[in-house]
Amino acid sequence: MKAPPNTQSNIRASISDAEWQVMDAIWSTPSAAAAAEVIASLQARTDWSPRTIKTMLNRLVKKGVLHYQADGRRYLYRAAVTREKCVRVQGRSFLDRVFGGQAGAMLAHFAKHEKLSKKDIEELKSILEQKSSAAHE
Repeated sequence: MKAPPNTQSNIRASISDAEWQVMDAIWSTPSAAAAAEVIASLQARTDWSPRTIKTMLNRLVKKGVLHYQADGRRYLYRAAVTREKCVRVQGRSFLDRVFGGQAGAMLAHFAKHEKLSKKDIEELKSILEQKSSAAHE
Protein backbone atom coordinates (compact mmCIF):
# COMPACT_ATOMS: atom_id res chain seq x y z
CA MET A 1 0.00 0.00 0.00
CA LYS A 2 1.24 3.45 -0.81
CA ALA A 3 1.61 5.60 2.24
CA PRO A 4 2.20 9.31 2.49
CA PRO A 5 5.51 10.35 4.07
CA ASN A 6 3.66 10.44 7.34
CA THR A 7 3.61 8.05 10.28
CA GLN A 8 0.94 7.05 12.76
CA SER A 9 2.47 9.36 15.34
CA ASN A 10 2.30 12.38 13.04
CA ILE A 11 -1.19 13.05 11.74
CA ARG A 12 -0.91 16.16 9.58
CA ALA A 13 -4.22 17.84 10.13
CA SER A 14 -7.49 17.74 11.94
CA ILE A 15 -10.15 15.37 10.68
CA SER A 16 -13.53 16.95 9.94
CA ASP A 17 -16.82 15.44 11.10
CA ALA A 18 -17.51 14.23 7.55
CA GLU A 19 -14.04 12.69 7.32
CA TRP A 20 -14.71 10.85 10.60
CA GLN A 21 -17.69 9.20 8.91
CA VAL A 22 -15.42 8.07 6.07
CA MET A 23 -12.86 6.76 8.54
CA ASP A 24 -15.63 4.90 10.42
CA ALA A 25 -16.48 3.11 7.17
CA ILE A 26 -12.79 2.23 6.70
CA TRP A 27 -12.24 1.15 10.33
CA SER A 28 -15.29 -1.11 10.20
CA THR A 29 -13.76 -3.05 7.28
CA PRO A 30 -11.42 -5.84 8.42
CA SER A 31 -9.28 -5.61 5.28
CA ALA A 32 -8.67 -3.03 2.59
CA ALA A 33 -11.86 -1.41 1.30
CA ALA A 34 -12.46 -0.60 -2.33
CA ALA A 35 -13.61 2.93 -3.02
CA ALA A 36 -16.92 1.50 -4.32
CA GLU A 37 -17.49 -0.26 -0.97
CA VAL A 38 -16.83 2.93 0.97
CA ILE A 39 -19.14 4.86 -1.35
CA ALA A 40 -21.93 2.28 -0.96
CA SER A 41 -21.56 2.28 2.82
CA LEU A 42 -21.67 6.07 3.07
CA GLN A 43 -24.46 6.57 0.53
CA ALA A 44 -26.63 4.30 2.67
CA ARG A 45 -26.46 6.87 5.49
CA THR A 46 -25.66 10.20 3.81
CA ASP A 47 -26.69 12.14 0.72
CA TRP A 48 -23.11 12.49 -0.51
CA SER A 49 -22.23 11.91 -4.14
CA PRO A 50 -19.53 9.42 -5.12
CA ARG A 51 -17.35 12.36 -6.19
CA THR A 52 -17.64 13.94 -2.73
CA ILE A 53 -16.67 10.68 -1.05
CA LYS A 54 -13.70 10.19 -3.38
CA THR A 55 -12.57 13.75 -2.59
CA MET A 56 -12.70 12.97 1.12
CA LEU A 57 -10.75 9.73 0.60
CA ASN A 58 -8.08 11.72 -1.22
CA ARG A 59 -7.94 14.33 1.57
CA LEU A 60 -7.54 11.59 4.16
CA VAL A 61 -4.64 10.10 2.19
CA LYS A 62 -3.00 13.56 2.08
CA LYS A 63 -3.57 13.96 5.82
CA GLY A 64 -1.78 10.68 6.43
CA VAL A 65 -4.63 8.70 7.93
CA LEU A 66 -5.26 6.45 4.92
CA HIS A 67 -3.03 4.30 2.73
CA TYR A 68 -4.15 3.35 -0.74
CA GLN A 69 -3.22 0.78 -3.35
CA ALA A 70 -4.18 0.66 -7.01
CA ASP A 71 -5.71 -2.70 -7.92
CA GLY A 72 -6.34 -2.56 -11.64
CA ARG A 73 -8.88 0.20 -12.18
CA ARG A 74 -9.93 0.41 -8.56
CA TYR A 75 -8.32 1.80 -5.43
CA LEU A 76 -8.16 -0.05 -2.14
CA TYR A 77 -8.00 1.93 1.09
CA ARG A 78 -6.71 0.90 4.50
CA ALA A 79 -6.44 2.96 7.67
CA ALA A 80 -2.90 4.22 8.28
CA VAL A 81 -3.78 5.03 11.88
CA THR A 82 -5.98 3.35 14.45
CA ARG A 83 -9.21 4.83 15.70
CA GLU A 84 -7.58 5.08 19.14
CA LYS A 85 -4.68 7.14 17.75
CA CYS A 86 -7.07 9.51 16.00
CA VAL A 87 -9.12 9.87 19.18
CA ARG A 88 -5.94 10.75 21.13
CA VAL A 89 -4.79 13.31 18.56
CA GLN A 90 -8.21 14.89 18.13
CA GLY A 91 -8.83 14.78 21.90
CA ARG A 92 -5.54 16.59 22.52
CA SER A 93 -6.43 19.18 19.90
CA PHE A 94 -9.83 19.72 21.54
CA LEU A 95 -8.26 19.93 25.00
CA ASP A 96 -5.75 22.54 23.83
CA ARG A 97 -8.29 24.62 21.87
CA VAL A 98 -11.20 24.59 24.29
CA PHE A 99 -9.60 24.14 27.72
CA GLY A 100 -6.14 25.63 27.18
CA GLY A 101 -4.58 22.20 27.67
CA GLN A 102 -5.97 21.87 31.20
CA ALA A 103 -7.20 18.28 31.52
CA GLY A 104 -8.51 18.88 35.04
CA ALA A 105 -10.71 21.74 33.84
CA MET A 106 -12.07 19.57 31.06
CA LEU A 107 -12.81 16.64 33.38
CA ALA A 108 -14.48 18.94 35.90
CA HIS A 109 -16.61 20.52 33.17
CA PHE A 110 -17.86 17.20 31.82
CA ALA A 111 -18.35 15.72 35.29
CA LYS A 112 -20.56 18.70 36.21
CA HIS A 113 -22.52 19.00 32.97
CA GLU A 114 -22.89 15.49 31.55
CA LYS A 115 -24.79 12.43 32.76
CA LEU A 116 -22.53 9.76 34.25
CA SER A 117 -23.59 6.27 35.24
CA LYS A 118 -22.37 4.71 38.47
CA LYS A 119 -20.09 2.54 36.34
CA ASP A 120 -18.64 5.67 34.64
CA ILE A 121 -18.04 7.29 38.04
CA GLU A 122 -16.32 4.19 39.43
CA GLU A 123 -14.10 3.95 36.35
CA LEU A 124 -13.15 7.63 36.65
CA LYS A 125 -12.40 7.19 40.37
CA SER A 126 -10.15 4.24 39.58
CA ILE A 127 -8.27 6.14 36.90
CA LEU A 128 -7.83 9.17 39.17
CA GLU A 129 -6.62 6.98 42.05
CA GLN A 130 -4.03 5.41 39.73
CA LYS A 131 -2.93 8.86 38.56
CA SER A 132 -2.74 10.05 42.16
CA SER A 133 -0.59 7.08 43.19
CA ALA A 134 1.74 7.61 40.24
CA ALA A 135 2.08 11.33 41.08
CA HIS A 136 3.39 10.52 44.57
CA GLU A 137 6.15 8.25 43.28
